[in-house]
Order: sequence, then C-alpha cells, then structure tokens
Amino acid sequence: MASGTGLIYNEQMMSYNLLWDYPVCSIEIPERLSASYEKLKYYGLVERCIPLSVREAIEEEIMLAHSLDYLEAVKSTASMNVEELKTFSYNYGDVYFHPNSYHCAKVSLGATLQLVDAVMLDRVRNGMALVRPPGHHSQKSEACGFCVFNNVAIAAKYAKQAYGTKRILIVDWDVHHGQGTQYAFEEDPSVLYFSWHRYEHQQFWPNLKDSDYDVVGKGSGTGFNINIPWNKVGMGNADYLAAFLYILLPMAYEFNPELILVSAGFDSAIGDPEGEMCATPECFAHLTQLLMPLANGKLCVVLEGGYNLRSLSESVCMTVRALLGDPVPPLVGQMAPCISAIETIQNVRAVHQPYWNYLKNHDSFFIEDLSTKKRNIGIEEGNSESSAATNAEEKNITMVSKVNQDFDEFMDSHMKKVLVLAPRVRTALASCGEKLTRLDQCLQVEEKKIAMEEVGVLISGGDCAHLKDENLLLSLGKIFPLIDKITKREVRNGVVVSPMLSSGAFAARYSTTVGASRVLLLVLGEADIPTDKDDEKILVVQIYGKQDEKRQSNYYIPICWKENNEWDGDLLYTLLEFILPLAYGHRPELVILAVGSNIGIQAFTLAHLTHLLQVLAEGRILVISRASDLVETLMSSLLGDPISTMRPFALKQENALVLVKLRRELKQHWKLLQNSVN
Repeated sequence: MASGTGLIYNEQMMSYNLLWDYPVCSIEIPERLSASYEKLKYYGLVERCIPLSVREAIEEEIMLAHSLDYLEAVKSTASMNVEELKTFSYNYGDVYFHPNSYHCAKVSLGATLQLVDAVMLDRVRNGMALVRPPGHHSQKSEACGFCVFNNVAIAAKYAKQAYGTKRILIVDWDVHHGQGTQYAFEEDPSVLYFSWHRYEHQQFWPNLKDSDYDVVGKGSGTGFNINIPWNKVGMGNADYLAAFLYILLPMAYEFNPELILVSAGFDSAIGDPEGEMCATPECFAHLTQLLMPLANGKLCVVLEGGYNLRSLSESVCMTVRALLGDPVPPLVGQMAPCISAIETIQNVRAVHQPYWNYLKNHDSFFIEDLSTKKRNIGIEEGNSESSAATNAEEKNITMVSKVNQDFDEFMDSHMKKVLVLAPRVRTALASCGEKLTRLDQCLQVEEKKIAMEEVGVLISGGDCAHLKDENLLLSLGKIFPLIDKITKREVRNGVVVSPMLSSGAFAARYSTTVGASRVLLLVLGEADIPTDKDDEKILVVQIYGKQDEKRQSNYYIPICWKENNEWDGDLLYTLLEFILPLAYGHRPELVILAVGSNIGIQAFTLAHLTHLLQVLAEGRILVISRASDLVETLMSSLLGDPISTMRPFALKQENALVLVKLRRELKQHWKLLQNSVN
C-alpha cells in the first residue's frame, strides 16, 4: 500500500525572469517558488515529505499536447537576445520568454511527470509539484498567460499512454480559466475537466465565451467539461465549498476517476492581486481532503498561479498538510454562498442535467442574468434567503478591502488562529477485539463502569426509560473514555462497538459537558434516539428510520427514505449535498457517527463517509458501530488509508424528493443548503 507525500522542488525553475518593462507580466517572478518552499521549511513540512527528483521532459512528451512547429519555436528562444525575445513574446498573449525559458519549461513538465510516475507506481500516495512556468493556459501551438507547456494536460495524456489510465479528473482551482486544458480534452470523455474562474460576464481575462457555464464539451466529450464562471470578485470559503459539494464531488464520484490532477493556482486565495477573492488558506486544505477519498488517493497537485507571496505560500502549506493527513482547521467566515455564486451553481447544474445521473431527479432552470434575477423570479429585497446571500457577498467584499490595508498583519493573526496541532495518536479503539490488523497503530482505551446516576444527569425526564437497559450502561462505559481522550486532544478519533444506536445521543450530550460546544450526531439505522430538538448544541441527522416527522426541527432532522436496500448512492449523495452543508453551518467540535447493522450500506461506502466527515471538527470523530465486522474498515478509514473506489452511484427518485422537501424547509436556517435561487 502506497504511503507518504511526494514533494518536488528545484531551483533550476527559478532561473528565468522578465528582462524588460512589461507590466502585464511583472507579477510572475522566481520568488513564487522560493517563498513557497521556504514556508514549507518553516513549518517543518519539507522533512515530512518524500523528496522527488526532477528531470527534463523529452520532446516526445512535449508533443503529447503541442505541435512540432511550436516546440521548435520555443526551442529557438534559448539563443535569442532581449529584443528578439521581446518580439517573440509579443506574438502570444500575456507571456514573456527568457533564454532559460525553454529549459525551465522542460524541467517544469518533467517534474510534473515525475510526480505522476511516483503516484502511479505507488512510490508515494500523493504529492505536490512546485513548478514554474505554469501550464494550464498554453495550447497546442500557443504560449499564453505565463504558460509555455501545458504541464497538467500533458500529464493526463502521459498517464493514459504510460499506465493505461482510463478516467482522469482534472480540478483547476486557479482564478483564471485554463482554456488550454479545456481545449485539449473537450472531445475526450476519459478526462473530466473542472474549472472555476473569475469571469465577470466575459470581462475578465482571458475574456473567452468558451469560459462560460454552457460550454460543456463537444462530441463524445459532451458533459465532461465543467466551467464555474464567477461573475463577481470576493468569492469566499462558502462559495468554493458550495461548488465542490453541489457540482464537482457528485460528478467526480459518478465519474469514478483513477487519477486526480489538480491545477493548483493560488491566485484564487485571499490577498491575490489577480483574483481579488476571499478564500483563506485553510480552504485549500478542505478542498484537498475532500478529493482524497477518490481514485484510491492517487492525487497530484501541480502549481499554477499565485502572485501574493504570503497568500501563495500559506495556501501551499495548507494543501501539503492535507496531503500529509493532518487535521484541517475549521473554515472561517459565514457559511452562506453569495447570490452570484448561487446563480452560477444553479446554471451549471441546469446545463449539465442531461449528462449526469445525480442531476436527473432535480428540477433545474437557468438564471439568465444577475441584474434581472429579482425581477424574473420574484425574489424580494426582504426575503431572508436573498438577504443572507447578499450579506455574504457584502461581507466578502468588505473583507477584501480590510485585508488589502495590511495583508501581512491580517495573515499573521489569521494563521495563528487556524494552525492546528495534530494529536500524537490518530485513532483509538475501545473493546473492539484482538484480531484487527492495525492494532499496533491505535491506542486501546480501557472501559470504565458507568453508574445510572452519572447518565441520569445528562437526560430529560422523558428519556429515563433508556436507563433500565444494562447494555446502555455497558456501552457508555466504552464510549465516555474515548470521548474524554478526543476532547482532551490526546487522540484525534476513535471507534467502538456498541449494540445500541441510542448510545450516540448520550455520547453527544456527554461531549457537551466535557468541552465540545457543538456536536454533530449522524445516525444510520432505526432507533429511538432521545433528543431535545431545541438543543442548538447538538445537531442530529437520522437516516433510514420510520421516525415521527413531527419531531423534526432545525436541530433534529429525520431523513425517512422509502426503500430498505442498496443505499450506497443515496447515502453518499445525501452526505455531499445535504449533511455536509448542514454540518459546515453548525461548525461541530466533535462528530459522532452511529452505524446500525443490516442497513443496506456496503463497508467501502462507510469508509468514504467516515473519511469525508473528517473535514469537520479538525478530524475529531467518534464512530459507534453495532456491527463488529465493520470495525476493520472503519478503523482503516480513520487512520487515513486509501479507500477502494465506489461504483457510479445514483440517488433514487423518491429519496431525492425527500431531500428536496427538507431543503426547502431548512435552507433559511442552514444557509449553505442554498444551491439555487428558487
């Protein structure tokens, strides 16, 4: 099993720079690499990674995405003087050449391919390539936007050729549209290309109609090109997260990639002069961890843009932390996407509805223009949903203004708040048996005797009947010591076998008495869960039961599905589009997952669920399982092992209707549930 995170960096790629006055290119400087690498060293991350060597790409590899004429033209720049380089550069758009550009571009591409080799050959599990020049704008016969050779596009073609990779996901989170990558695969259904980018109704560079949401691919590649055009600046953590949860991740799970390549441009981060966006560095740790369960963890992150050196370097470090398996800190800011982001998400889902199964059971319609939206669909200024989205947009813009006044001061303060120390032990077990294969990597916690009086103080009078069950007290004797270890940050997470799902409710209440101010309790299975539906400290989501829906509130949410077999697709879809949006809004400090037996869910689906839930609460999660045969799988997921891929999934129509109803009832309270303006 592959382990470790690869890191590629080499000073050779710093050996070119702008030789004349060309303001449009002045921000692309060698220090983009050195600042990122020095910050990785400062945090002690370099020594935790596996160093990978660089090499020059050969011509045959370059020609996987570029023409021979273009290759020869670029090669000729090595012998040009400054005036010749200037003339040559002006043949293209927003790019400059230096006598070392050709060599550096070959090293940049070769380094990217070295990372792909290391991941595909299981030398490392994942990795990051700090490379320069970037690549995603360059096209078959054209340099563009600081890019010479298209590193990620060639890497995808290389993986297909060298390893027979059949499905590749490219995630481009640079603030500019990677039109070169889009053009390389617009007719190729084996590559799913996702890009969000500043667009502003085609007013932002590269000013292409091909960057809009309705450009979805051509021929057999139709539906495999996903553009998320941001039509306003100031997009923040909630907007980026909403795009992942409502568009990318469901499509990615349905696509089922064998390799993920990230065009990691950090000009989409706060403080960048190009992007003018509001995503803080820890947002990229969340995005990275959300991708890691896919493709057996085969994830290659390749640097593209990023022009504020502090923002760039901190975001690079947060991304590498996630690749290493460190806990991700909570996201800052209001968890409410802005109106413009919601509009874009709705349009993307509508245009892709014919091509993706997960969208088939949704009513979708287009929002033609932001300026006429209120008039066209009847949203009034006083509407709470509209007001929340407008407020989110205004707060993001205000944040940009404040940050620009003294960015380093802001970043110093912010990073002190979000830097998270990982507990010395990752996973603890309580009375889970002696035959598990990874016991040596876990802390075994001894159970203790729990008195009825100790539990009685946690519950209201109506719940006292539970205390007559001896099994409950025995279960809590295993659970409470685990919660103590987690809340004291002695371990990150844990798993325990308990015959009673109702023990999850007592565990949640106990957690609030020992340091967790907010808890998410997710229950899979039929059980009478004693809850106080008005307790805002504990958010309870219960799936599969025949619960009395009259108990439903903003903090007790029963999801009553209509069938009782093969729930894998329904559960995963519900997690991405419903449970995680709820949870990000609740901001839990502990997640408790209570898993019943015979619930129609495969073990590998539960592994994906458990991994994805670890983006919450700094990874503090307690799993309570009724089935002892699930412990090995759950423990492996908690330890961060690669997860088996899932088969393409779909949400059953009748279950989709259940979620639609719940979303309508709850989205005014839980703002991240808003994925449309209707």
